[in-house]
Amino acid sequence: MRAPTTGDPVTQHQPRTPDDAHTRQILDLVTRGHAQSRSELASQLGIAASTVGLRVQSLLDSGLLQEDGVGTSRGGRRPRVLRPASDGGSVLTVDLGGRHARIGKHDLSGALLEVRSAEVDLSAGPVPTLAAISTVFDDLTRDDAAPIRAIGVSLPGPVNVETGAVDQPSRMPGWPGFRVGDHLRSRFDVATITVDNDANLAALGEHRAQFGLSKHSITVKAGTAIGSGIIVDGHVHRGASSAAGDITHTRIDGSGDIPCSCGNTGCLETVASGASLVRQMHELGRGDVQVVGDVLALARDADPAATTLVRTAGTHLGQALSGVVNFFNPHAVFLTGSMSASEPFLAAVRSRVYEACHPLATQNLRIEAAMTGADAILHGAARQALEGLELPGPAS
Repeated sequence: MRAPTTGDPVTQHQPRTPDDAHTRQILDLVTRGHAQSRSELASQLGIAASTVGLRVQSLLDSGLLQEDGVGTSRGGRRPRVLRPASDGGSVLTVDLGGRHARIGKHDLSGALLEVRSAEVDLSAGPVPTLAAISTVFDDLTRDDAAPIRAIGVSLPGPVNVETGAVDQPSRMPGWPGFRVGDHLRSRFDVATITVDNDANLAALGEHRAQFGLSKHSITVKAGTAIGSGIIVDGHVHRGASSAAGDITHTRIDGSGDIPCSCGNTGCLETVASGASLVRQMHELGRGDVQVVGDVLALARDADPAATTLVRTAGTHLGQALSGVVNFFNPHAVFLTGSMSASEPFLAAVRSRVYEACHPLATQNLRIEAAMTGADAILHGAARQALEGLELPGPAS
């Protein structure tokens, strides 16, 4: 399959032909449990039963779906129940961070079956990092008879999804221009390998869990750094140069002249990220604080300095989000990452957004911690990889 063209938010993973479109829609509805029979598929898709039958048969023949028992009759013959094939293969995913990686194994429904953690060092470069990940992939699938169907990779930097390479990352020496998908494809016999930014995949994973293929949302990953992804009608919105949703470098009023990794000063990252909270605690003489988790733990224990910094960070994030909410009018804003577990942080974000936005923009707006938690990125990577699968043509 030709790599998707960057910049189109809705057609990013859309099929190229009507036959492919119907097959992909059928696979999506069955794997997400929204349809279990040919008649339900025909009703939901508004296409002829004969067309559904041909597409379903091609998915059965390819081993992506299976028939499992019979359903409830509605006056005629009892329908055969369709499910993702239990032995149809697996999808592997990886959420790469600066010092660690979370690696997942999924079935063809996208359900997460197993998670492993591995120590990595992105600064060592892509080849040794991906070698460590490949070792875990091998271990996860060592006893599998069925093939690896797809691999989804999350990287902590801007990604050109057409090439599968990071583009102008701030803290990934040796990675710019390195084609991660091509490298893994040479190691594993897998046609479908997708690569994307971690914030986009967190947004996709959370949105699909909450809304499926409808509605609009923003997901903010607030941890050591800050990133966000935008979802339109269930698909990642990337913008003209794949920079949509990057609120990290929004200039914040009253932030001072703290230099940012982008070369400007006063960006959101310099006052609201976990790294900035650690820096500010050091400036207050709290040398015992080493990581953002230490700041959050102090805030939970009602430490005045830590609590004030956490709430202020939430207010700054809410300020940056308010303009986006007014302009985009999403159904929900989801927060993930370590800071999303802090109630003072979450309350401050809500307060600032509701205060600064037009009432119509917040009338039905949900602002809450992500339900998928630490697994949001893995779920998003699996969903994107599944949507990139090469699908069979209609059965003859």
